[in-house]
Amino acid sequence: MRPELSSYNHLSAGKVREIYEIDSETLLLVVSDRISAFDHILETPIPDKGRVLTAMSVFFFDEIDFPNHMAGPADDERIPEECLGRALVCKKLKMLPFECVARGYLTGSGLAEYEATGAVCGIELPEGLVEGSKLPEPIFTPATKAELGDHDENVSFEAVVESLGQKRAEELRDATLKIYSEAAELAAERGIILADTKFEFGLDTDGNLVLADEVLTPDSSRYWPADSYQEGAVNPSFDKQYVRNWLTSPKSSWKKCEGTPPPVLPGSVVEATRERYVEAYERLSGRRFSDWIGDPA
Repeated sequence: MRPELSSYNHLSAGKVREIYEIDSETLLLVVSDRISAFDHILETPIPDKGRVLTAMSVFFFDEIDFPNHMAGPADDERIPEECLGRALVCKKLKMLPFECVARGYLTGSGLAEYEATGAVCGIELPEGLVEGSKLPEPIFTPATKAELGDHDENVSFEAVVESLGQKRAEELRDATLKIYSEAAELAAERGIILADTKFEFGLDTDGNLVLADEVLTPDSSRYWPADSYQEGAVNPSFDKQYVRNWLTSPKSSWKKCEGTPPPVLPGSVVEATRERYVEAYERLSGRRFSDWIGDPA
């Protein structure tokens, strides 16, 4: 018989995830259907989002050749029935204080920084790049981890060195670029561009680097359909960019500069966002989402 979620000690809650303690060595990482945008947790959930993110992470943890924090299968008997399919049993780690971002294309905050300075996180880039430009080679652009409600801040590689030392900083950079390259190659084989992604790493009791949290999901990555890719244009994506676009459109009547909470998402936006998440999983994994464990939302 599976345990009740209430039998575990609740440790923390983020924008999307809840963390519970199972025992001295393991945690339960539960992924909700919440969605965030512009540093707000939206009132409207996206059905099945937690299951999609968990399924995607499990797929890539299996595919990527790097140690990860999973401490049991996706149907581990320690996972309560109520969160089966959207929770994982994970090893306790000492988490490192940086979001490890890899960029293969210029967009988002990277584009804004490039337009202002000609560089991203201190890395000088060629002149003339625009929205969606493919970079000469992938770059490591770390960011600080923000508190709930705040925004991650891009920092230089030197800032990581200052915090963690040269050896650990180089290890983080090399691991980030290696995993990104492996995932980008897999995505390309399936007709999808992995524009950028972010990872989190922790240390095990022996000081080894371990890939943690979520990995290569539509929440942590920008995926673009390769067949419609255009340099110089905002490319459609398999992620919450659809929600961001609606929130900033005249249809929402919301102005993020005013500091008010975002409005409730209409049903059409909710369903379209769910479809994008599911399509990303199915195209990248080659599996049917309907076969994933747990009850649909």
